[in-house]
Amino acid sequence: QLQLVESGGGLVQPGGSLRLSCAASAFTLDYYAIGWFRQAPGKEREGVSCISSSGGSTNYAHSVKGRFTISRDNAKNTVYLQMNSLKPEDTAVYYCAAYITTVQHMCLIWEGEYDYWGQGTQVTVSS
Repeated sequence: QLQLVESGGGLVQPGGSLRLSCAASAFTLDYYAIGWFRQAPGKEREGVSCISSSGGSTNYAHSVKGRFTISRDNAKNTVYLQMNSLKPEDTAVYYCAAYITTVQHMCLIWEGEYDYWGQGTQVTVSS
């Protein structure tokens, strides 16, 4: 079974940056679209970004567009989420997730599409 492990979370001041990593084991990520989701206490989980299996297509939630960048390095079996200009409202547990697909040029951010999930990493943006 595909296993995903997030890392890179922590405490940063508003305006700061973090880079989250999602490392896969057991299987290569070559055939998986990858998404990042987040959940703040008392709120529903929301989609943040996704990247197609080829890395050629990405999607972002409106709230993070222009500030966050998703990328992947299939040779390292790792997906990244670079988060810049962080705001307090970005505070949440961030999860990476994956679904297998033969469609290499697109991805979906809807969480119902994803079959495999990491354990999450905490991101706290506070002064």
